[in-house]
Amino acid sequence: MLRQALIDGVLAGCLISFGGTVLLSCDNRYAGALLFCIALLSICWFGFNLYTGKVGFLVADHSKNALSAAYLGLLGNLLGTLLLGFLVSLALPALKEAAQAACGKRLTQLPLQSFLRGCFCGVMMYVAVWVFRERKTVLGILFCIPVFILAGFEHSIADMFYFSLSGTIFRPASLLFLLLVVLGNSVGGMFIPLLQLLRGKEAP
Repeated sequence: MLRQALIDGVLAGCLISFGGTVLLSCDNRYAGALLFCIALLSICWFGFNLYTGKVGFLVADHSKNALSAAYLGLLGNLLGTLLLGFLVSLALPALKEAAQAACGKRLTQLPLQSFLRGCFCGVMMYVAVWVFRERKTVLGILFCIPVFILAGFEHSIADMFYFSLSGTIFRPASLLFLLLVVLGNSVGGMFIPLLQLLRGKEAP
């Protein structure tokens, strides 16, 4: 099970990287934001292990297996984005410059801004996946993903891909930024289910 969680995490990281690639390739940011949805749609259809899609559900199930799967998924997500970042830099070298510009802009954010933007994205990711799971529709994905992209919120796994593609992921400033966004995504993903528990309703 743990090996599967890691492999599924790698596959999810690869698919998020494809979403990031098309977003960087689009001159029209609205089209890019919509096309990015193919990443989460594919991950949900295949049942792959995306950390930002699972962390909110740890509120309801925080067993040892669930926690292990989530954090192995995060490791797999990182490995998948590292792999695709390297391969995309070889296949589409012009995108490396676009990624460097995007990452440079991200590093100008204040730490609190990066964390909060990660929180906001985490909320959107939880809603998107919850609607897919519970309502059996892709509408949550088709709306929530463009919303967080166009609003400028930060998705940690997509950011891992951008920094991998830019060749700057292992710089201290990059690692600090990614850590803040992972924490933000985690807090944001748990925001709705935790409040549901507080109001006396079991988290879905």
